[in-house]
Amino acid sequence: MTSVKTPADEAEARAIQDALRHQVVLTETGPPVGQGRVTGVDVAYDDERDLVAAAAVVLDARTLEVVEEATAVGHVSFPYVPGLLAFRELPTVLAALDALTEAPGLVVCDGYGLAHPRGFGLACHLGVVTGLATIGVAKNPFTFTYEEPGTRRGDASPLLAPDGAEVGRALRTQDGTKPVYVSVGHRVSLDNAAAHTLALSPRFRIPESTRRADALCRLALREAG
Repeated sequence: MTSVKTPADEAEARAIQDALRHQVVLTETGPPVGQGRVTGVDVAYDDERDLVAAAAVVLDARTLEVVEEATAVGHVSFPYVPGLLAFRELPTVLAALDALTEAPGLVVCDGYGLAHPRGFGLACHLGVVTGLATIGVAKNPFTFTYEEPGTRRGDASPLLAPDGAEVGRALRTQDGTKPVYVSVGHRVSLDNAAAHTLALSPRFRIPESTRRADALCRLALREAG
């Protein structure tokens, strides 16, 4: 089972990020679009019970049919700190992934990869500790800027860090809807990450991988004793 150390405090968490950030692989294209498996992961919280639920939903990349799904529920082990959210989510996400019998293929996180204030969002962290190809597809641009892309499906524009570096892409997945914000996690190129995101979003703004994982983790949280 893959595991991660829970930091004792914010300083240790940042030190772990700094140590792992240099292990992100940016030289691989990643799995081809529409082939093999794609797995969506997402989490939901119950603050009153201090619980977090994670879901991993494996889809056939060609048909987008569900192949397998798994959930895990645990207690929140790290406080909410902006930029360090992965430390709250990773233990339970890893438990859900470990419960799968299918190889997950590309993993799609509901959040950020390189498009993160410290350049190491959940998609990067998950990719490095598991070795899996990962991308982040977020609903909001966080602290980054971009020019509004065109209004048609597939239109895109660079997501830019304060120093002007391209850290992701604002991508229109449906005509006339708000874009989503795609960034590389590990072992995938940005072009391929955007292509996968479009392929996973045939009808809705949010990729099917995320939509299904979101619904499943919320259900798991409701059913948790």
